Amino acid sequence: MQRHYKKKVSGFADWNQFSHAEDYLIYPENIGEKLSIDELSLSKGEIYTFVTNKNGKGKKGTLVACVKGTKSQDIIDVLSLIPLEKRKSVREITLDMANNMQLASRMAFPEASIVTDRFHVVKLVLEALQHLRIKYRWEEIEKENQAIKIARNQNVKYIPTTFENDDTPKQLLARSRYIIAKKESQWTENQKLRAKILFENYPLLHKAYKHTMEFRNIYELTIREDAKQKMLDWISYTKLLQLTVFNTVANSLIYHLETIANFFINRNTNANAESFNAKIKLFRANQRGVIDVKFFLFRMGKLFA
Repeated sequence: MQRHYKKKVSGFADWNQFSHAEDYLIYPENIGEKLSIDELSLSKGEIYTFVTNKNGKGKKGTLVACVKGTKSQDIIDVLSLIPLEKRKSVREITLDMANNMQLASRMAFPEASIVTDRFHVVKLVLEALQHLRIKYRWEEIEKENQAIKIARNQNVKYIPTTFENDDTPKQLLARSRYIIAKKESQWTENQKLRAKILFENYPLLHKAYKHTMEFRNIYELTIREDAKQKMLDWISYTKLLQLTVFNTVANSLIYHLETIANFFINRNTNANAESFNAKIKLFRANQRGVIDVKFFLFRMGKLFA
């Protein structure tokens, strides 16, 4: 039945994109004013770049282009096959902080505003905070290992230090992972106690947490110029705090500041692209993986293009 569908019924053999399907797919008729660009691994770590139309809402008419790899020139070459008039109709493109995606977007869609996705920016700041927590955790693990070694040499039983909630230092830091990723208003009573102990014993982590929440609060603003100025102030304050874990974040923010600030114009995110990626992954899982990449892309086109 599967062979019969593939070779006789599906139309795969007569597909007009059969010859280049593994390299790219293109559907100019699905282009719209608001697009998203993201990448996804389909099979054996092979990454494809997907250009999708927000108005498609993850259904038919969503997929605009699919390009093998992430090289900006390859993406530009494929998107250039779409007539210039259609490409000029695009007004906004949301994407992550990858430079190659930004270059491809600027070259292929000259009239479009580039928007760096909010969630990727906030994630970068949160990762810096988590990096500091992990650093402290490794230090506590090393301290505990040294204390166990000394106890063995002295032939005494090692009793770890515990806090009032019975967490050891390394447990406290491990169990605080999700606490410091949330706002205080979202904490449960147990989380409030754990956070109190955490911040009393690691004041620099408390300072970093507050600094992270201040950045997240910027996204509550509605005016682009106000938000841009707040981000510049946050970057300046980062240098004063001497929190080195945020130095890379600050540099990235400066580099992408204009496209990050463009979010506040229409407040569009790349969430639809992430949702589209999730659907592709589910489709891939239902097929028990990708054996024939070309046929998988054909079926994907049937569903989403």
